[in-house]
Amino acid sequence: MAEVYGEGTAGLEVNGGGVATTTPLNVSGSFKEGPKSSSRRRTSVRPSFDADNEFMTLLHGSDPVKVELNRLENEVRDKDRELGDAQAEIKALRLSERLREKAVEELTDELSKVEEKLKLTESLLESKNLEIKKINDEKKASMAAQFAAEATLRRVHAAQKDDDMPPIEAILAPLEAELKLARQEAERTVEVALAKASMVDDLQNKNQELMKQIEICQEENKILDKMHRQKVAEVEKLTQTVRELEEAVLAGGAAANAVRDYQRKVQEMNVMFIADFAGHSNRVATVVANEWKDANDKVMPVKQWLDERRFLQVTFE
Repeated sequence: MAEVYGEGTAGLEVNGGGVATTTPLNVSGSFKEGPKSSSRRRTSVRPSFDADNEFMTLLHGSDPVKVELNRLENEVRDKDRELGDAQAEIKALRLSERLREKAVEELTDELSKVEEKLKLTESLLESKNLEIKKINDEKKASMAAQFAAEATLRRVHAAQKDDDMPPIEAILAPLEAELKLARQEAERTVEVALAKASMVDDLQNKNQELMKQIEICQEENKILDKMHRQKVAEVEKLTQTVRELEEAVLAGGAAANAVRDYQRKVQEMNVMFIADFAGHSNRVATVVANEWKDANDKVMPVKQWLDERRFLQVTFE
């Protein structure tokens, strides 16, 4: 703003965030309009900056670019958090998958051991079956021999004519003892074979149970593989989303830079406008002050006064 007072002093004050200068001008002590007027006059020039103030208020108010950048940054943080959760879940799934694979390997080893035991037991069972068959054949042969011996004894008893022959009981006693021993051994062999057969049945049942467990573990591994693939796809989607959000944040940063450049240009235009207005105000103040002065007491321009003042200072020095 520029003010001119009737006392002969002209001052320039500018407040607008740009250039601020104050220049006192010393002229004649007093001047009169005429012999009939002794009052002092005061003239002021005050331009209005309402339009510029409203524009700057709208410009520095709510910034949609900053709001959008904050929203995108929050969304990026949420996506990063979801990505971390998904990666932790994938690690847990991989750990459980490794544990299940280890359990399957242990069950496979145990199954191979059981199969080896089963093969060994089957070979033992075959050998015992051969022994049982051999014992049965021997039993049949012994029975046939017994029948033949009994027939021979009958024939001998029928043909016996003298009392010097030994009794039939003495001849049959050792044969019966041997036959009893053979029967006991055959019974023991049959019991052992039955025990081996029951053991083979138990091993087969256990083998079937292990096969079922292996099938269940394989199904669970398939399900885990499917879940793992789904999680990997979700992680890829989240990674793509994070990339897109980063690109959006970069684009928002470029827009914010453009807004800052525009604000800087507007401020430079305001500074230039204020400087032009200061010069115009100075000229207006000089013209208004000269209107009330005589030819000898007119106010000189500020620039001329400054140049003369510098010249006088140089001269004195």
